[in-house]
Amino acid sequence: MRTKYIPFIFLFVLVCTCQEVMNAQKSLLKSGPLLGPTSLRDVTLWLQTTQEATVHFTYKAKGSKDVYRKSERVTSKKVDGYTVQIHLSDVIPGTTYIYKTFINNIEVILSYPTEFTTQTHWQFRTDAPDFSFIAGSCFYVNDESYDRPGKPYGGNYEIVNEMYKSKPNLMVWLGDNIYLREGDYESRSGIYHRHTHTRSLPELQPFISSIPQYAIWDDHDYGPNDSDWTYPLKDHALDAFQDFWPSESYGAGDTEGVTSSFGWNDCQFFMLDDRWYRTVEVENGTILGDLQKYWFKEAIKASKARYKFVAVGGQFLSDFAAYENFANYKEERAEIIQFLDDNDIKGVVFLTGDRHHSEISKMVTERGNVFYDVTSSAITSSTYDHSKEPNTLRVEGSMIIERNFAIFKVSGDKKNRKLSVVFKNTTGQDVYSYEFGN
Repeated sequence: MRTKYIPFIFLFVLVCTCQEVMNAQKSLLKSGPLLGPTSLRDVTLWLQTTQEATVHFTYKAKGSKDVYRKSERVTSKKVDGYTVQIHLSDVIPGTTYIYKTFINNIEVILSYPTEFTTQTHWQFRTDAPDFSFIAGSCFYVNDESYDRPGKPYGGNYEIVNEMYKSKPNLMVWLGDNIYLREGDYESRSGIYHRHTHTRSLPELQPFISSIPQYAIWDDHDYGPNDSDWTYPLKDHALDAFQDFWPSESYGAGDTEGVTSSFGWNDCQFFMLDDRWYRTVEVENGTILGDLQKYWFKEAIKASKARYKFVAVGGQFLSDFAAYENFANYKEERAEIIQFLDDNDIKGVVFLTGDRHHSEISKMVTERGNVFYDVTSSAITSSTYDHSKEPNTLRVEGSMIIERNFAIFKVSGDKKNRKLSVVFKNTTGQDVYSYEFGN
C-alpha cells in the first residue's frame, strides 16, 4: 500500500525542487533585461545579476513557429557591476521578436512580456515610417540612507508606467538619469552602487525591457553637482555609464567621453557630452571642447536627416545666462548657432534637460533659419517654477512646473514630414502640446 504513493511523493518533491531552482535563479536577477541600441540587423540586450553568473537569451519572431534561437553566453563580472551586454546580430529588419532570459541556463520567468522590434528597411523603397520617442531627464530615486533629511526629493514613480503605456519606439535619456550622492562620487564602488540602486526600481523593468534606451549624461551621472573636466574619478564614471547604458558609438570622433550618434528612420540623434571637456573658466571657456565640437559640426553638416536632434544636458538656446545654461559660455553658444545658420542646416532641434522644468525655446535667425530647444525635466525629481526667468526665446505658454515627460512624433510622407511634441504628467494627462514649423 505504501509503495504506490512513492511516485506521487517523488513528483511533489521534483516540482518543489524545480520551483526552488527557478526562484533561486530569479533572485540572481538584479535588474533588466534592458533593450539597448536597435537597428535593422542588430539588437543589444543588457542585464544585471546580483553575483557572478552566466547569462544568455533565446528569441524568435513573434507569432512564428520557429524554434527559439540562442544568443552567446556571457558571464557577469564584479568589475563591471555584474552587468552583461549581449548582441543579437542575426535579426531581420522590421520584425518583432519575443525573447526569454536565462541565468545559469535556467529561464527567469518575468511578469511582463519581453520583446523588441527591429527598425524598418525603408530606404529606396518607401517613405520613412512614422515613429515616436520619449525624451526626459532628472530621474531621482529616493534612498533614505543617503538622501538629505526632510521631504523626499524624488517620487511619483508611477510616471514610468505612463511612459510604458505610451508605447514609444525609443527613449532618449537627457542626463541626470541617476543622482550621485555624497558617498557615491568619492569611489568607483559608490558610483556603481548608485547606478544599481536606480536601475533596480521595479517600475522601470517593464519599460526598459521592450523599448530601446539611449542616453547622455549630465553632472549627476558624472560626478558632484555642477562638475567639470577636473573631476578626478571621471574615468570610473565613464566605465559605469558605459556598463549601464549600451551604445554602438561611444567616443564618436575620437572623443573620450559619452559622445555618440545614431539614426532612427529619417532622423539622426547627436548625443553630446557636456561634462568631460567643460572648463572651470566660463569667459572664453568651453562646454563641449574643441575635438567634440569639431566632430559635431562636421557630422551635422554631413547629415541628410530630416530632423537632427541634438541631445545635450544643459539648455542650449535659452538666452538666460544662469545655472548651467550654454548662455553662460556665450562665445561657444554663438559659435555653434553661427555655424548652423551659415550652413543653412535645417531641422535642428536641441533636446535638453537639467532645469527641473520643461519649456520650448525658438530662435529665428536673420537668414530665416529656425532652431528649437525642447527642455524636458523632471521625470521623478522635484520641479520648480522658473516662469520668471528672462528667457526671451521661450515659446509662450510652454513652461511646465510639474513632473513630466515629452513624447515626440515624427509623421507624414516625404513631402509633408511633420514634428510634434506632447508633454504628459505623472498620471498620463496632456499638459502641453506643440507642432513645429519649418
